[in-house]
Amino acid sequence: MVRYVAQRVGQSLLAIFLTVSTVFVLVRLAPGDPAAAYASPLATTAELERIRVQFGLDKPLIQQYGIFVRDLFSGNLGTSFSFQAPALDVVLSRMPYTVMLAVSSILFAAVVAIPLGVWMARHADTARELGANVAMIAGQSMPEFWSGIMLLTIFAVLVPVLPASGFTSWAGLVLPTVTVGILQIALISRLVRREVGAGFAAPYLTIARSRGISERGLTWRYAMGNSAVPVVTALGTRFAAMLNGVVVVEVVFAWPGVGSLVVRALETRDYPLIQATVLVTAILTVAVQLLIDLIYPLLDPRVRLGKAVAS
Repeated sequence: MVRYVAQRVGQSLLAIFLTVSTVFVLVRLAPGDPAAAYASPLATTAELERIRVQFGLDKPLIQQYGIFVRDLFSGNLGTSFSFQAPALDVVLSRMPYTVMLAVSSILFAAVVAIPLGVWMARHADTARELGANVAMIAGQSMPEFWSGIMLLTIFAVLVPVLPASGFTSWAGLVLPTVTVGILQIALISRLVRREVGAGFAAPYLTIARSRGISERGLTWRYAMGNSAVPVVTALGTRFAAMLNGVVVVEVVFAWPGVGSLVVRALETRDYPLIQATVLVTAILTVAVQLLIDLIYPLLDPRVRLGKAVAS
Protein backbone atom coordinates (compact mmCIF):
# COMPACT_ATOMS: atom_id res chain seq x y z
CA MET A 1 0.00 0.00 0.00
CA VAL A 2 2.82 2.40 0.92
CA ARG A 3 4.52 1.75 -2.41
CA TYR A 4 1.26 2.30 -4.31
CA VAL A 5 0.55 5.57 -2.50
CA ALA A 6 4.13 6.76 -3.10
CA GLN A 7 3.82 5.97 -6.82
CA ARG A 8 0.49 7.80 -7.06
CA VAL A 9 1.84 10.83 -5.21
CA GLY A 10 4.85 10.93 -7.52
CA GLN A 11 2.62 10.67 -10.60
CA SER A 12 0.36 13.38 -9.20
CA LEU A 13 3.25 15.76 -8.55
CA LEU A 14 4.52 15.21 -12.09
CA ALA A 15 1.05 15.82 -13.51
CA ILE A 16 0.71 19.05 -11.51
CA PHE A 17 4.12 20.29 -12.68
CA LEU A 18 3.37 19.51 -16.33
CA THR A 19 -0.04 21.16 -16.05
CA VAL A 20 1.23 24.45 -14.66
CA SER A 21 4.14 24.42 -17.14
CA THR A 22 1.73 23.96 -20.04
CA VAL A 23 -0.46 26.78 -18.76
CA PHE A 24 2.64 28.99 -18.39
CA VAL A 25 3.37 28.58 -22.10
CA LEU A 26 -0.22 28.76 -23.36
CA VAL A 27 -1.15 31.99 -21.57
CA ARG A 28 1.90 33.68 -23.05
CA LEU A 29 1.05 32.45 -26.54
CA ALA A 30 -2.48 33.86 -26.25
CA PRO A 31 -3.07 37.18 -28.03
CA GLY A 32 -3.06 40.34 -25.98
CA ASP A 33 -0.59 42.41 -23.97
CA PRO A 34 -0.84 42.10 -20.17
CA ALA A 35 0.89 45.44 -19.79
CA ALA A 36 -1.81 47.13 -21.88
CA ALA A 37 -4.53 45.34 -19.87
CA TYR A 38 -2.92 46.52 -16.62
CA ALA A 39 -2.24 50.11 -17.67
CA SER A 40 -4.76 52.86 -18.27
CA PRO A 41 -6.16 53.30 -21.80
CA LEU A 42 -4.09 56.51 -22.15
CA ALA A 43 -0.78 54.88 -21.19
CA THR A 44 2.22 55.86 -23.28
CA THR A 45 4.71 53.49 -24.84
CA ALA A 46 7.23 54.34 -22.13
CA GLU A 47 4.71 53.52 -19.39
CA LEU A 48 3.89 50.19 -21.04
CA GLU A 49 7.58 49.35 -21.21
CA ARG A 50 8.03 50.27 -17.55
CA ILE A 51 5.20 47.86 -16.62
CA ARG A 52 6.76 45.06 -18.65
CA VAL A 53 10.08 45.58 -16.84
CA GLN A 54 8.29 45.74 -13.47
CA PHE A 55 6.66 42.33 -13.96
CA GLY A 56 9.55 40.73 -15.84
CA LEU A 57 7.61 40.51 -19.11
CA ASP A 58 10.53 42.02 -21.06
CA LYS A 59 12.70 38.94 -20.54
CA PRO A 60 12.91 36.05 -23.06
CA LEU A 61 10.31 33.32 -22.57
CA ILE A 62 12.85 30.68 -21.54
CA GLN A 63 14.24 33.02 -18.88
CA GLN A 64 10.73 33.77 -17.62
CA TYR A 65 10.11 30.03 -17.38
CA GLY A 66 13.33 29.49 -15.42
CA ILE A 67 12.31 32.17 -12.94
CA PHE A 68 8.84 30.62 -12.74
CA VAL A 69 10.19 27.13 -11.94
CA ARG A 70 12.59 28.54 -9.33
CA ASP A 71 9.84 30.52 -7.64
CA LEU A 72 7.39 27.60 -7.92
CA PHE A 73 9.57 25.35 -5.77
CA SER A 74 10.00 28.16 -3.25
CA GLY A 75 6.26 28.72 -3.01
CA ASN A 76 6.38 32.14 -4.66
CA LEU A 77 3.97 32.38 -7.60
CA GLY A 78 4.50 36.06 -8.19
CA THR A 79 2.41 39.17 -7.66
CA SER A 80 -0.99 39.48 -9.25
CA PHE A 81 -1.04 42.25 -11.85
CA SER A 82 -4.60 43.29 -11.10
CA PHE A 83 -4.72 42.82 -7.30
CA GLN A 84 -1.14 43.94 -6.54
CA ALA A 85 -0.91 41.16 -3.98
CA PRO A 86 0.73 37.70 -3.90
CA ALA A 87 -1.18 35.63 -6.46
CA LEU A 88 -1.28 32.55 -4.24
CA ASP A 89 -2.83 34.53 -1.38
CA VAL A 90 -5.52 35.90 -3.70
CA VAL A 91 -6.44 32.39 -4.89
CA LEU A 92 -6.42 30.90 -1.39
CA SER A 93 -8.73 33.67 -0.18
CA ARG A 94 -11.27 32.70 -2.86
CA MET A 95 -10.87 28.92 -2.74
CA PRO A 96 -12.98 28.34 0.45
CA TYR A 97 -16.04 29.71 -1.36
CA THR A 98 -15.55 27.35 -4.29
CA VAL A 99 -14.96 24.39 -1.94
CA MET A 100 -18.09 25.35 0.00
CA LEU A 101 -20.16 25.45 -3.19
CA ALA A 102 -18.67 22.17 -4.46
CA VAL A 103 -19.30 20.34 -1.16
CA SER A 104 -22.88 21.58 -0.82
CA SER A 105 -23.63 20.77 -4.47
CA ILE A 106 -22.23 17.23 -4.39
CA LEU A 107 -24.00 16.46 -1.08
CA PHE A 108 -27.27 17.80 -2.48
CA ALA A 109 -26.80 15.75 -5.65
CA ALA A 110 -25.94 12.55 -3.73
CA VAL A 111 -28.87 12.86 -1.32
CA VAL A 112 -31.32 13.28 -4.20
CA ALA A 113 -29.73 11.27 -7.02
CA ILE A 114 -28.92 8.01 -5.23
CA PRO A 115 -32.44 7.33 -3.86
CA LEU A 116 -33.92 8.55 -7.14
CA GLY A 117 -31.71 6.22 -9.18
CA VAL A 118 -32.59 3.27 -6.93
CA TRP A 119 -36.29 4.13 -7.23
CA MET A 120 -35.96 4.25 -11.04
CA ALA A 121 -34.23 0.85 -11.03
CA ARG A 122 -36.97 -0.69 -8.86
CA HIS A 123 -39.63 0.68 -11.25
CA ALA A 124 -37.75 -0.16 -14.45
CA ASP A 125 -39.75 -0.31 -17.67
CA THR A 126 -42.78 1.39 -16.14
CA ALA A 127 -44.47 4.70 -16.93
CA ARG A 128 -43.09 6.19 -13.70
CA GLU A 129 -39.53 5.25 -14.60
CA LEU A 130 -39.99 6.61 -18.10
CA GLY A 131 -41.27 9.93 -16.75
CA ALA A 132 -38.37 10.21 -14.30
CA ASN A 133 -35.89 9.35 -17.04
CA VAL A 134 -37.32 12.04 -19.34
CA ALA A 135 -37.04 14.57 -16.48
CA MET A 136 -33.40 13.56 -15.87
CA ILE A 137 -32.54 13.91 -19.56
CA ALA A 138 -34.14 17.35 -19.53
CA GLY A 139 -32.12 18.31 -16.46
CA GLN A 140 -28.95 17.05 -18.10
CA SER A 141 -29.69 19.07 -21.24
CA MET A 142 -30.37 22.43 -19.56
CA PRO A 143 -27.36 24.78 -19.60
CA GLU A 144 -26.34 25.88 -16.13
CA PHE A 145 -26.58 29.57 -16.99
CA TRP A 146 -30.22 29.08 -18.05
CA SER A 147 -31.09 27.10 -14.90
CA GLY A 148 -29.39 29.72 -12.76
CA ILE A 149 -31.19 32.62 -14.41
CA MET A 150 -34.57 30.87 -14.10
CA LEU A 151 -34.02 30.11 -10.40
CA LEU A 152 -32.79 33.65 -9.88
CA THR A 153 -35.86 35.09 -11.58
CA ILE A 154 -38.31 32.95 -9.60
CA PHE A 155 -36.81 32.92 -6.10
CA ALA A 156 -34.99 36.26 -6.01
CA VAL A 157 -37.20 38.48 -8.20
CA LEU A 158 -40.76 37.18 -8.54
CA VAL A 159 -40.85 35.59 -5.07
CA PRO A 160 -37.93 37.28 -3.29
CA VAL A 161 -37.20 34.69 -0.61
CA LEU A 162 -33.50 34.10 -1.38
CA PRO A 163 -30.55 36.44 -2.05
CA ALA A 164 -29.86 37.18 -5.69
CA SER A 165 -26.07 37.21 -5.54
CA GLY A 166 -22.99 37.08 -3.39
CA PHE A 167 -22.50 35.36 -0.06
CA THR A 168 -23.79 37.56 2.73
CA SER A 169 -25.58 34.72 4.55
CA TRP A 170 -26.03 30.95 4.27
CA ALA A 171 -29.21 31.56 2.30
CA GLY A 172 -27.01 32.85 -0.51
CA LEU A 173 -25.66 29.31 -0.96
CA VAL A 174 -29.05 27.81 -1.86
CA LEU A 175 -29.57 28.98 -5.45
CA PRO A 176 -25.99 28.30 -6.65
CA THR A 177 -26.10 24.86 -5.00
CA VAL A 178 -29.38 23.90 -6.66
CA THR A 179 -28.18 25.24 -10.02
CA VAL A 180 -25.01 23.14 -9.94
CA GLY A 181 -26.84 20.18 -8.40
CA ILE A 182 -29.47 19.88 -11.15
CA LEU A 183 -26.94 18.67 -13.69
CA GLN A 184 -25.20 16.39 -11.18
CA ILE A 185 -28.51 14.81 -10.12
CA ALA A 186 -29.36 14.06 -13.74
CA LEU A 187 -25.97 12.43 -14.36
CA ILE A 188 -25.64 10.47 -11.10
CA SER A 189 -29.24 9.22 -10.91
CA ARG A 190 -29.04 7.68 -14.39
CA LEU A 191 -25.73 6.02 -13.47
CA VAL A 192 -27.26 4.61 -10.26
CA ARG A 193 -30.30 3.40 -12.19
CA ARG A 194 -28.07 1.53 -14.66
CA GLU A 195 -25.77 -0.01 -12.05
CA VAL A 196 -28.54 -1.02 -9.62
CA GLY A 197 -30.66 -2.33 -12.50
CA ALA A 198 -27.77 -4.55 -13.56
CA GLY A 199 -27.45 -5.73 -9.97
CA PHE A 200 -31.13 -6.70 -9.83
CA ALA A 201 -30.56 -8.95 -12.86
CA ALA A 202 -27.51 -10.69 -11.34
CA PRO A 203 -27.82 -14.35 -10.23
CA TYR A 204 -26.55 -13.65 -6.71
CA LEU A 205 -29.63 -11.51 -6.05
CA THR A 206 -31.91 -14.43 -6.90
CA ILE A 207 -30.00 -16.58 -4.40
CA ALA A 208 -30.19 -13.85 -1.76
CA ARG A 209 -33.94 -13.50 -2.36
CA SER A 210 -34.41 -17.26 -1.93
CA ARG A 211 -32.81 -16.95 1.51
CA GLY A 212 -35.65 -14.69 2.61
CA ILE A 213 -33.78 -11.37 2.58
CA SER A 214 -36.17 -8.41 2.41
CA GLU A 215 -36.49 -6.32 -0.73
CA ARG A 216 -35.01 -3.37 1.12
CA GLY A 217 -31.97 -5.45 2.06
CA LEU A 218 -31.64 -6.74 -1.49
CA THR A 219 -31.76 -3.19 -2.82
CA TRP A 220 -29.39 -1.39 -0.47
CA ARG A 221 -27.10 -4.13 0.81
CA TYR A 222 -26.60 -6.11 -2.38
CA ALA A 223 -27.59 -4.18 -5.52
CA MET A 224 -26.51 -0.76 -4.27
CA GLY A 225 -23.56 -2.17 -2.35
CA ASN A 226 -22.10 -3.72 -5.49
CA SER A 227 -22.69 -0.44 -7.35
CA ALA A 228 -20.79 1.65 -4.80
CA VAL A 229 -17.48 1.81 -6.66
CA PRO A 230 -18.76 3.34 -9.95
CA VAL A 231 -21.12 5.66 -8.05
CA VAL A 232 -18.36 6.92 -5.74
CA THR A 233 -16.08 7.34 -8.76
CA ALA A 234 -18.70 9.46 -10.52
CA LEU A 235 -19.35 11.57 -7.41
CA GLY A 236 -15.62 12.07 -6.84
CA THR A 237 -14.98 12.99 -10.46
CA ARG A 238 -17.83 15.51 -10.49
CA PHE A 239 -16.63 16.97 -7.18
CA ALA A 240 -13.09 17.36 -8.54
CA ALA A 241 -14.47 19.10 -11.62
CA MET A 242 -16.40 21.53 -9.42
CA LEU A 243 -13.24 22.36 -7.48
CA ASN A 244 -11.81 23.72 -10.72
CA GLY A 245 -14.47 26.41 -10.50
CA VAL A 246 -18.05 26.40 -11.67
CA VAL A 247 -17.39 29.45 -13.81
CA VAL A 248 -20.84 30.04 -15.31
CA VAL A 249 -22.70 29.62 -12.02
CA GLU A 250 -20.22 31.79 -10.12
CA VAL A 251 -20.60 34.56 -12.69
CA VAL A 252 -24.42 34.36 -12.73
CA PHE A 253 -24.66 34.58 -8.93
CA ALA A 254 -21.61 36.82 -8.40
CA TRP A 255 -20.19 34.04 -6.26
CA PRO A 256 -16.73 35.02 -4.90
CA GLY A 257 -15.00 31.77 -5.90
CA VAL A 258 -12.08 30.89 -8.14
CA GLY A 259 -14.30 30.53 -11.22
CA SER A 260 -15.13 34.23 -11.36
CA LEU A 261 -11.53 34.96 -10.38
CA VAL A 262 -10.27 33.08 -13.45
CA VAL A 263 -12.57 35.11 -15.69
CA ARG A 264 -11.08 38.32 -14.36
CA ALA A 265 -7.53 36.95 -14.61
CA LEU A 266 -8.05 36.01 -18.26
CA GLU A 267 -9.57 39.38 -19.10
CA THR A 268 -6.58 41.24 -17.62
CA ARG A 269 -3.93 38.75 -18.83
CA ASP A 270 -2.91 38.29 -15.19
CA TYR A 271 -0.31 35.55 -15.68
CA PRO A 272 0.63 34.97 -12.01
CA LEU A 273 -3.03 34.77 -10.99
CA ILE A 274 -3.86 32.27 -13.76
CA GLN A 275 -0.88 30.11 -12.84
CA ALA A 276 -1.68 30.20 -9.11
CA THR A 277 -5.30 29.24 -9.78
CA VAL A 278 -4.28 26.31 -11.96
CA LEU A 279 -1.74 25.11 -9.37
CA VAL A 280 -4.18 25.18 -6.44
CA THR A 281 -7.05 23.55 -8.33
CA ALA A 282 -4.73 20.90 -9.81
CA ILE A 283 -3.47 19.98 -6.32
CA LEU A 284 -7.04 19.68 -5.00
CA THR A 285 -8.11 17.63 -8.02
CA VAL A 286 -5.34 15.05 -7.77
CA ALA A 287 -5.85 14.87 -3.99
CA VAL A 288 -9.52 14.00 -4.51
CA GLN A 289 -8.63 11.38 -7.13
CA LEU A 290 -6.06 9.81 -4.80
CA LEU A 291 -8.60 9.74 -1.97
CA ILE A 292 -11.09 7.96 -4.23
CA ASP A 293 -8.49 5.29 -5.03
CA LEU A 294 -7.83 4.73 -1.33
CA ILE A 295 -11.56 4.39 -0.58
CA TYR A 296 -12.12 1.63 -3.17
CA PRO A 297 -10.95 -1.30 -0.97
CA LEU A 298 -13.30 -0.15 1.80
CA LEU A 299 -16.26 -0.31 -0.58
CA ASP A 300 -15.37 -3.56 -2.33
CA PRO A 301 -12.98 -6.11 -0.73
CA ARG A 302 -12.25 -7.51 -4.20
CA VAL A 303 -10.43 -4.30 -5.06
CA ARG A 304 -6.80 -4.05 -4.03
CA LEU A 305 -4.60 -1.00 -4.32
CA GLY A 306 -2.67 -1.28 -7.54
CA LYS A 307 -4.61 -4.27 -8.86
CA ALA A 308 -8.05 -5.83 -8.96
CA VAL A 309 -8.68 -9.37 -7.76
CA ALA A 310 -10.79 -11.24 -10.29
CA SER A 311 -14.15 -12.21 -8.85
